[in-house]
Amino acid sequence: MSLVGFKAGNHPQQTERRGARDDVDDRGTDQTFFDSLEERFGKFTLDVAAAPHNAKCERFYTRENDGLAMPWKGRVWCNPPYSDCGAWVRKAWEEWDADEYPPALIVMLLPANRVEQGWWQDFVEPCRDRPGSPLSVEFLRGRMRFDRPGWTPGPKGDRPPFGCCLLIWSDQ
Repeated sequence: MSLVGFKAGNHPQQTERRGARDDVDDRGTDQTFFDSLEERFGKFTLDVAAAPHNAKCERFYTRENDGLAMPWKGRVWCNPPYSDCGAWVRKAWEEWDADEYPPALIVMLLPANRVEQGWWQDFVEPCRDRPGSPLSVEFLRGRMRFDRPGWTPGPKGDRPPFGCCLLIWSDQ
C-alpha cells in the first residue's frame, strides 16, 4: 500500500458544528453512579442539563428553558450534551465567578477524550488541580454506563467508546 497522494484530514465530527442531537446527547446519568456522587458530595439541588425523563434533581433545566441561559445556584449537577462541552464549561466558570451568590458546588460529567480541544485547553487545563484553584479533575475508571430513552441495554449497558471525567468546582 502506498501513501503517495494521501491527504490527511479530520473526521467531520471533529470539525463540523452539528448542534445537539438526541440520539447522541440524550445520555442520562446512571442512577447508581449518581447516588454514589450524592453520598460523597451531599445532595445536589439543581440539574442544569436534563430532560424530564432523566433529571437527577427536583429542580432541573431542560433544552427548552436552556440551562446555559439560567442561573446556577446551590449544589449543581451537570451531565451536558457532549456535542458542545465548551459552552457548559464556560458557563460553569461564569457562574462560579459570579459576584453575588455563586453556586456552592458544581460537578460536571464529561468525556475524557477531549483534552486536546480548545475548550479544555482554555477553560480546564490552566486551572485544574492548581493551588488556589476551585477546579479539580477526576478521571473515572472504566467506561460509564448511560441510560437512554426507549433503549434496552444489553449485559454491558450503554457504554460509549470513551472514558469520562468529573470536573469539580469546590472551595474544599
